[in-house]
Amino acid sequence: MTTKEKKLPNAGTDTREDPGKRLILFNDDINTFDFVIKTLIEVCGHDPHQAENCVMIAHFKGKCAIKKGALEDLKPCYETLILKRLTVEIQ
Repeated sequence: MTTKEKKLPNAGTDTREDPGKRLILFNDDINTFDFVIKTLIEVCGHDPHQAENCVMIAHFKGKCAIKKGALEDLKPCYETLILKRLTVEIQ
């Protein structure tokens, strides 16, 4: 009896596209909930419910991914949020 090695298709290679970068909002003790919610709606295009959820996640977990995409798409949002004194980072 012989032993056959099973080969999986594309074994060892990842064919998924790069999911891109994430814009992360960090909790701070400076900005109010209302200000951050309003800013996420204005700058990131969130609807009010989405913005509120992101703010609550950042508040309780310390951070929240507020937007995903290519670096060149996230950079304008990042720069505007920094100017509004929110603590954000692109990862």
